[in-house]
Amino acid sequence: GFSRQGKPLGKGGTMIYLDYAATAPMPRAAADAMYAVLTEQYGNPSAQYPFGLEMKKRLEGWRGIVAAAMGCPPDRLYFTSCGTEGDNWAIRAALWQNRHAGRHIVTTAVEHSAVLECCKWLEKDGYEVTRLLPDGQGNITAGQVLEAVRPDTALVSVMLVNNELGTIFPVGEIAEGLPAKNPKTLLHTDAVQGFLTFSARDLGADLISVSAHKIGGPKGIGALYIGPRIRNPRPLLPGGGQEGGVRAGTEATAQIAGFAKAAELRMDSRLEDQRHLCELKAYAIEKLSAIPDLHFVGNGAAPHILSVSLAGWPSQNIVNDLGSQGVCVSAGSACHQGKPSHVIAALKLPKRTASGVIRLSFGPAVTKADIDACADAIRKHHDSRCPMLL
Repeated sequence: GFSRQGKPLGKGGTMIYLDYAATAPMPRAAADAMYAVLTEQYGNPSAQYPFGLEMKKRLEGWRGIVAAAMGCPPDRLYFTSCGTEGDNWAIRAALWQNRHAGRHIVTTAVEHSAVLECCKWLEKDGYEVTRLLPDGQGNITAGQVLEAVRPDTALVSVMLVNNELGTIFPVGEIAEGLPAKNPKTLLHTDAVQGFLTFSARDLGADLISVSAHKIGGPKGIGALYIGPRIRNPRPLLPGGGQEGGVRAGTEATAQIAGFAKAAELRMDSRLEDQRHLCELKAYAIEKLSAIPDLHFVGNGAAPHILSVSLAGWPSQNIVNDLGSQGVCVSAGSACHQGKPSHVIAALKLPKRTASGVIRLSFGPAVTKADIDACADAIRKHHDSRCPMLL
């Protein structure tokens, strides 16, 4: 069933939401900002009469707020429809600029599907892709990435935070080492899971993609930072000349307003939220450690993601059972939709361990009582069902 707020209910009539890496709930203030635009401030920013010009002014104000959250100049930030669009645009814009420098791409085997699938299509166009494997804990080193860079490497694309393991990859260190290996090679990072933890100025990547709904903004809006080394970025979507002529389509003003408000709210509480998430993850590790057959997967340092395995119990069965108890977790990235995870496969875990991996992910509203409820639900699942024989 569902509550009056539209939240799915478990058997106890409440919901414990521990899937913030999939999407985060939207604060009322962000929804109100969207509603005002939808009903009152609905002008087209490209229109030349006062109502349209006022919306253009508002749009640039919202751009400034999101740019401040990313630590970049507003004129280097472009709105997209989502993180997937940002990843695809970044990769193709970088390759277009370096079309005379080479046709080699370096990435990792544990990137988001938006990067990996784009690279698969590029291979059909004649590009060569090197996919780096992590170690058994999910780590990729800067040295490993830089060693793979060749004279014909046009692009390196390495995510900032892995969406399943919470591993933080050394993007800043890669950026520092790239000029000595190949000064023409451009660097992209999918920072969707690391939004609000970095400054584009300090990180050093040429292209950085983020998404609003991971921080409490609406779905259907994201942003791409395009650094100064990208000259005249090639549009992924050519058309009417919006977004400085490089991202066509009427701007999604309501989504952008909600994005900006969510970013503003999270920036105001960023340090407090980080402390809370670190404490929450430590508490979750303590509580879950007492459950038989449960193993921690990887050693991701991101405070909002924790991957565990109930060895021998199929992960989708765990997710379904916990869901019936009102606890929302996932069996990896929401984009997999129940399919085996390429991230877990890359770790080369024992089959029993790999079969039972679930991801818990936290947000500012999660409490220790929520963790207690999740631990109780996992223990109940363990005690009431037989493991799968593998």
